[in-house]
Amino acid sequence: MTTALAANPSKTAATRRASNARARHLGSRRANVALGLLAWVIGIIFVFPVVWMVLTSLHSEIDAATNPPSFFAPLTLDGYREFFGASSGASPWPPLINSATASIVSTIVVILLAIPAAYALSVKPVQKWTDVMFFFLSTKFLPAVAGLLPLYLIARTLGVLDNINFMVILYAAMNLPIAVWMLRSFLADIPVELFEAAALDGAGLIRTLRSVIVPIISPGIAATALICFIFSWNELLLANTLTSIVAQTAPVFLTSFVTSQGLFLAKVCAAATAVSLPVLIAGFAAQDKLVQGLSLGAVK
Repeated sequence: MTTALAANPSKTAATRRASNARARHLGSRRANVALGLLAWVIGIIFVFPVVWMVLTSLHSEIDAATNPPSFFAPLTLDGYREFFGASSGASPWPPLINSATASIVSTIVVILLAIPAAYALSVKPVQKWTDVMFFFLSTKFLPAVAGLLPLYLIARTLGVLDNINFMVILYAAMNLPIAVWMLRSFLADIPVELFEAAALDGAGLIRTLRSVIVPIISPGIAATALICFIFSWNELLLANTLTSIVAQTAPVFLTSFVTSQGLFLAKVCAAATAVSLPVLIAGFAAQDKLVQGLSLGAVK
């Protein structure tokens, strides 16, 4: 009799536990669905201006200037023909090549300089390394426009106005502090035992950097390089002041489509879409490395 009576509370407790587990599972599913919907909404909000730009670039100037805009207007490639100089004869290829040269070369220079600097500040820390890191960060405190006149005077004195090599140096100096900060955070998560083992095997500094550090932090290097490339490619203020014709970059060429007379919205959207394609292609090509690099060291 006692055994029979004891079975009922046990069965009731099991039923309650199962009910609670189902409730938690249902609540977890609802939370996941809500978070998923929120992520989609945020993603659509961020992507919508880009989609709008691309759609506007495929409309005629008259349709692009209508208010409210016409989503179902006839599509045309006139904006892209104007970008490639169908009527003006101005070719976009020299500015695009200048931007690619300045962005790629400056990014390579930044990575080559940032890896040893980050190694010295993380694996083999120098004395008062926090002061060094603050000095790197302090170089970003100054607004770019505040240094515009000194840079212009220096470039004019040295005779390097409208020179793409001078832009490479400026972009490398502009992105180096960011690269050092990012790569140092990646290197700080590498176990010191790996470097000790490499030293016991007789590996010098160059061999350690090439055979141990670079393979381990390659996602971080890819993420850093992509960010530096994007910053260099999109830079307008310095390029607009220090270049004119020979070293004109793509963002400066893009501003030439904005005029005080006539309609230009479709042409500007077409030019902006074409100028954005290299960055988008680089981002999609390196998206796996970018995600790994940006999350490297996030979980201890």
